[in-house]
Amino acid sequence: MARGDQLARQWRIIQTLISSRHGKTVSVLAQDLSCHTRTVYRDLEALQTAGFPVYTDRVDGKSVWSLLDSARHSIPIPFNLPELMALYFSRGMMGVLKDTVFYDSLVSLFDKIKTTLPDAYIDYLGQIEKSLAVSSKPYKQYGQLRDMIDKVSEAAVRKKCIEIDYYTMSRKKKTRRKVAPYKIWFFDGTFYLIGNCGLREDIRIFAMDRITNLQTTNEIFEMPADFNVDEFMKSSFGVFHGEPVRVKVWFAAEIAEYIREKIWHETQNIETLKDGAIIFEAEVAGIAEIKFWILKWGANARVIEPESLRQAIRAEAEAMVGNYLNPKSG
Repeated sequence: MARGDQLARQWRIIQTLISSRHGKTVSVLAQDLSCHTRTVYRDLEALQTAGFPVYTDRVDGKSVWSLLDSARHSIPIPFNLPELMALYFSRGMMGVLKDTVFYDSLVSLFDKIKTTLPDAYIDYLGQIEKSLAVSSKPYKQYGQLRDMIDKVSEAAVRKKCIEIDYYTMSRKKKTRRKVAPYKIWFFDGTFYLIGNCGLREDIRIFAMDRITNLQTTNEIFEMPADFNVDEFMKSSFGVFHGEPVRVKVWFAAEIAEYIREKIWHETQNIETLKDGAIIFEAEVAGIAEIKFWILKWGANARVIEPESLRQAIRAEAEAMVGNYLNPKSG
């Protein structure tokens, strides 16, 4: 039996007894839970051992299980088990954002929830936490961005332009820019600032860990009423923007299921071939990011079109082979 199923069933017993005025018989609980009465007895015993104030009594000649009235009226539980598990799961996911205001706020929320619960309930939630695990790699140390995130968030709320020094990785160059900060966007392990760049006179995306010397100005901006982050990023395969390109990629049957099980792009279409291989099609913004996505599948992927993407991947593959045929010293 899955540990999560057991916890879910016991939590439903607790919720049922809290809402019941006269208690419930084991047979009724078993029927509600679609399980055997022996399972319910084991769950009730486990709850008592954990310290929950459940007890049995005789009512109209039947043994019924109830929750002590003092406990029932003193336990405000606004969440059901799936909601609590979702909160715990969220905290695990947010673990990569440790030392940021987002993670600290979530921890504060959990602390407030715990103050409304008796010790036995807190211990029970601890068991739920142990039954869930979340991991995210690679990730950055976001604590160093705390002040940056706070300043950009405040400027966005107050609609104040900011001036920043920004290091562009591709050009290996730092430039001073005035930006109207529209949104903070977290994607693929990195915080980004989306805003109107005065230097480029266009909406651009800035990796926040490459921003330095940020200053808030007194200049007010107005974000376009029709601006929508999802629509803005819709054509991108990741973060980069570029001219729309229709790509068509063949994937071998060995990895077809891995491709089919996810939504890689909003415009994707997948055709299954007779031999189990698939043809993946999508209209993306430029070929830079999708090129690296295709490369990670190795010989199990082959670009059909466009020719520019075929040549780009061929050049990359030849350079990789060259690295192994003629390894550089050091």
